Amino acid sequence: MINLYGEGAYLLNGNDLTFNDKESDECIKTKLGEKYLDKEEAKKNTIAYGILQDHNKSGNPDKLQLKFDALTSHDITFVGIVQTARASGLEKFPIPYVLTNCHNSLCAVGGTINEDDHLFGLSAAKKYGGIFVPPHIAVIHQYMREMMAGCGKMILGSDSHTRYGALGTMAIGEGGGELVKQLLSNTYDVDYPEVVGVYLTGTPNPGIGPQDVALSIIGAVFKSGFVKNRVMEFVGPGIKNLSVEYRTGIDVMTTETTCLTSIWCTDDKVKDYLEVHQRGNDYSELNPSEVAYYDKMITVDLSKVQSMIALPFHPSNVYTINELNANMMDILDKVEKEGQKLFKGTDLKFSLKDKVINGRLFSEQGSIAGCAGGNYENICAAANILDGKSIGNAEFTLSVYPSSMPVYQSLVDNGIASKLIPTGTVLKTAFCGPCFGGGDTPANNSLSIRHTTRNFPNREGSKPGDGQIASVALMDARSIAATAVNKGLITAATELEGINPEIPKYYFNKTIYDNRVLQSYNKGNDDTELRFGPNIADWPKMEPLTDNMLLQVASVLLDPVTTTDELIPSGDTSSYRSNPHKLASFTLSRKDPNYVGRSKEIQAAEIKRLEGSIPEEDNAALKEAYEKLTAKFSNFDKKNTLIGSMIYANKPGDGSAREQAASCQKVLGGFANIAKEYATKRYRSNLINWGILPLLMDGEPEFKCGDFIYLTDVVNSIRERKPEIKGYILGNEMKEISLSVGQLTDNEIEILLSGCLINFNKNKMKK
Repeated sequence: MINLYGEGAYLLNGNDLTFNDKESDECIKTKLGEKYLDKEEAKKNTIAYGILQDHNKSGNPDKLQLKFDALTSHDITFVGIVQTARASGLEKFPIPYVLTNCHNSLCAVGGTINEDDHLFGLSAAKKYGGIFVPPHIAVIHQYMREMMAGCGKMILGSDSHTRYGALGTMAIGEGGGELVKQLLSNTYDVDYPEVVGVYLTGTPNPGIGPQDVALSIIGAVFKSGFVKNRVMEFVGPGIKNLSVEYRTGIDVMTTETTCLTSIWCTDDKVKDYLEVHQRGNDYSELNPSEVAYYDKMITVDLSKVQSMIALPFHPSNVYTINELNANMMDILDKVEKEGQKLFKGTDLKFSLKDKVINGRLFSEQGSIAGCAGGNYENICAAANILDGKSIGNAEFTLSVYPSSMPVYQSLVDNGIASKLIPTGTVLKTAFCGPCFGGGDTPANNSLSIRHTTRNFPNREGSKPGDGQIASVALMDARSIAATAVNKGLITAATELEGINPEIPKYYFNKTIYDNRVLQSYNKGNDDTELRFGPNIADWPKMEPLTDNMLLQVASVLLDPVTTTDELIPSGDTSSYRSNPHKLASFTLSRKDPNYVGRSKEIQAAEIKRLEGSIPEEDNAALKEAYEKLTAKFSNFDKKNTLIGSMIYANKPGDGSAREQAASCQKVLGGFANIAKEYATKRYRSNLINWGILPLLMDGEPEFKCGDFIYLTDVVNSIRERKPEIKGYILGNEMKEISLSVGQLTDNEIEILLSGCLINFNKNKMKK
């Protein structure tokens, strides 16, 4: 079904593959004959190479400095981005910037604070010249597909699932700091990435949907990091057998592979899609040149993909539903044991085996929603399965969220809504809540099946600190509908017979957007006052790094991977995103509830140092650290040694692009992370943009929570790109520790040393 080739491959005429894994260079030369190109030359013939170089402003094809065609954010991120840009000297939005309101749309937490943020975004769009999409009108990525994506474009979004490759757009999800750079007419700097071909053949069988294909790919590549920080380029004869919405359903899930971005060949189906959305001029045919070389290759036979399920607690924890049913108790026992490790040290008991009824796994809740599940064809396919049936009147419930109001209207006009509603399915408005814990939180000890993007621990909204636990399994809308027919017993859509495959023609009504979406690009009004609410606060002052730093370990996270949702929980806590101090109080609250208290204690000492008083007063651990350093270093000067906190995690940053995973640490006085590796580029970029050292180390940590780590010659080491930053662990005895920051661009160096992106931009303005 899926094969991985790590040594790369040539692609001829978009169809014929020649693998390095199987053949020597001489054989390849003979096989290709006069068409043979050196690998380095053939690498320039990918779709990705052309688009990236078209947007590269550096003049160096290997060191990219990208400027994007458009930006997009939602209501968890745009307030912080505008506030950061505003503090850095923002005058107007220089390119189209779409502000959507699809995450905290319900305005259900904290009184007025969510709607306050929405109106702040509206006022910012009016003032600086933006595009504002009100709540319930469209989820962020559906609006961008319908109205902004186009062939050969690049779009940057402050949401990790910013992916429009199936429409010929290379889109990247990053933390807010990277959007701020674009708003200030700066660049997105990255080394030219490797390009991984994804060669599709065959046609999916009836009942197999895009989530089945996506989960199969994620399961094959995630754990090995096969596509990490690389571009996935979809090619091959199988593409023509997929509708555009089917392609976008696969494409949006490429985020879960940890790739940097994605791109697809385009054809007449893409042209038709853009024309339906009244944007035919945004079409151009995209294909690799006659001879293209890919650094790695993935082959996918679509005809062999089966109905899939990603069991808790990661999209890569995949099984075929047939495999699950055949080996039910063994698989669930394995998942339970792995899952329980995440709740070690608590009284919570994660269980799935108790949900087995007559040999089938039972789910209490289903949801088809958001940028992955809520598109028109997915909902039509689910409706065809459910038509004339009932989801029952017991525990199982099913909610369907069309991804935009134009999609909703077409479902109504074509009679699809009338198929769904009598079954007991609840049809709701465009909303991302089921994906991140902002809505449809299941009952305690329940299992929810979802065609959404993620199933990380507690991302569905449960609060382990309150004794709550629930879990999510990811499935395609078709199998969720089949499960609903069986009243919650997990069922593959391929088990059902006689499914109607017909999808009624989609009609797009742009009037909905014309009447409600503010189109103010290039029409900003300086006289417009930003509308603030009581929860919208400015960023606190942040200090630059110093040569000598004394950092207390405030948390040690030994899980194989730490997600951004664990670093800063999503769900209702995200409603406080516009108040840096309030949001920071939730940092690591579901993973290490004592982290905030530890960080604040050491931050209080740093405040005293800056005031010129006695930092170690009322802090016995700091006093002991000072004594050790004074004994070891004759020139140690506590007055000139920055005091802060840090965390250790084996591999932090998988998942969301939300910069708050880093900014909350900085607000609490955090100045470093130490890791074996960083799960994503975007999390590492977030650390840098908030002046937090993204330190790397080999081996297991020899320090524990509460220990101090003393770093010396920090500024000089970073500025001169030294391979090592010298450090000392102040445990029972002082031990040297070898740390590095990896590769940094010139701007990243200055951002780190300035203390954060805001300081960096202010310093530039003074020059």
